[in-house]
Amino acid sequence: MLTTRKLETCKPAEKPVRLFDTAGLYCEIAPKGGKWWRFRYKFRGKEKRISLGVFPTVSLAAARAKRDEMRTLLLDGIDPAARRRAIAKSANAAATDTFESIAREWHSQQSSIWSEGHAERVINRLEKEIFPFIGGSAVTDILAVQVLDALRKIVDRGLRETAHRARADCSSIFRFAILTGRATSDPCIHLRGAIPPVRATHFAAVTEPRRVGELMRAIHHYSGDPVTRAALRLLPLVIVRPGELRHARWSEFDLEEAMWRIPAGRMKMRREHVVPLSRQAVALLKALAPLTSKVSAKSDTTDNLVFPGLRSSDRPISENTLNGALRRLGFSQEEMTSHGFRAMASTLLHEQGWNSDAIERQLAHSPSDHVKAAYHRGAHLAERRKMMQSWADFLDQLAGDERNEAPH
Repeated sequence: MLTTRKLETCKPAEKPVRLFDTAGLYCEIAPKGGKWWRFRYKFRGKEKRISLGVFPTVSLAAARAKRDEMRTLLLDGIDPAARRRAIAKSANAAATDTFESIAREWHSQQSSIWSEGHAERVINRLEKEIFPFIGGSAVTDILAVQVLDALRKIVDRGLRETAHRARADCSSIFRFAILTGRATSDPCIHLRGAIPPVRATHFAAVTEPRRVGELMRAIHHYSGDPVTRAALRLLPLVIVRPGELRHARWSEFDLEEAMWRIPAGRMKMRREHVVPLSRQAVALLKALAPLTSKVSAKSDTTDNLVFPGLRSSDRPISENTLNGALRRLGFSQEEMTSHGFRAMASTLLHEQGWNSDAIERQLAHSPSDHVKAAYHRGAHLAERRKMMQSWADFLDQLAGDERNEAPH
């Protein structure tokens, strides 16, 4: 029978040395000095060995206790080595069944039936809003409160609709895990009503990407007055207030520079507003110019309205004209208004991760701090150029039609 002193004083040799205890336990001393506990046993007539650790990390008493555990398994007809392999395999499987790994598997499967744009938005939302908080956790360990904490971080940034979409994504992922045998419940079912509802706005707006695509296609194929059609097509590309668009004059545009400068007198905040123009917006304006940029009948100036009314070239189209066109396109007053293009853009641009200050500046919202407001007059212009081109391309992608035909 072994003693601790014998284990401590035994020196290594050129070949492994085995010091035997009792009931199959022995310590094997390697030529380099390592002292490994082994348990030798027979299972179904075949001799086997299993490691029990290294001395002195595993003491003699601890090694004997582990040996006795192995012997108990043998009495129950269980192979200790096979059981250890099964436990290791289960642990490895649990490590790979994280929320993120299952979410990516779910996303890969769903992407085959989604549009490319929608698939990209979903994975971007998960990567930005969800994975940093619960992505590395085993899907079976995640509690409803952990999901809620992640969603509240989205709500705290004012993105309630994004939070609701993220909750729906998470619920779908948990249900996928249940169907594939890697989870037993969906904690998101306990979060119904836990997230504040999307704020009702005074101006109805379409914000669901699929519906936005339908709206853009409908506008493109609008068969009414060509000036009204052009205004409807330009409004989502510049996201100004309807009144600012309706009263636009050709002298305010520099199509070579791709810039629209709205004078302070026409702005709600009484400050000049600079609007970067996308390629699509410039093409649309160039196509419209031959129809409305001629000298006014009442004025010897080329400062004509871009969107004159049908009855008089000196008066712009009305907001009722734009809203009436939306009604004829099948979008109810409760669903979309001409002012709603701003809410539509704000929601989706924020969801895409664009700089909030750049978005607010593009919308001509006034910062509360006067110093900050003065700074913002020229700030973010380069980023806004990039953002508005990306936004125009995004709308084309949703519509599935990148043509910019002349009004007819």
